[in-house]
Amino acid sequence: MTVTTLTSREFNQDTSGAKKAAARGPVFITDRGKPAHVLLTIADYLRLTGGQMSLAEALAQPGADFDFDPPRIGTGVFRPPDLS
Repeated sequence: MTVTTLTSREFNQDTSGAKKAAARGPVFITDRGKPAHVLLTIADYLRLTGGQMSLAEALAQPGADFDFDPPRIGTGVFRPPDLS
C-alpha cells in the first residue's frame, strides 16, 4: 500500500492523478500544510467501515434509485389512536 500526500492545489490541478493514486493507497490532501482530507477507493472505504453503508450514504450515491412502499398503518399491531 502506497500512501500519497498532495496539497490542495495539486489535488485541484490533477484530480485524475489523485484518483489513480487512491487505487494504490490512501491519498492525504493537505490544506496549509496540515492533513485535511483523505481520498480512498470505495472498496477501501467499505473495508474500513465493515462493508456497510448507512441509509444516508446509500441514498447519497449518484444515481441512487430506491423503491419505498411502507405498509399502511391501521392493520396489525399498529393502529391510529381513537381520539373520539
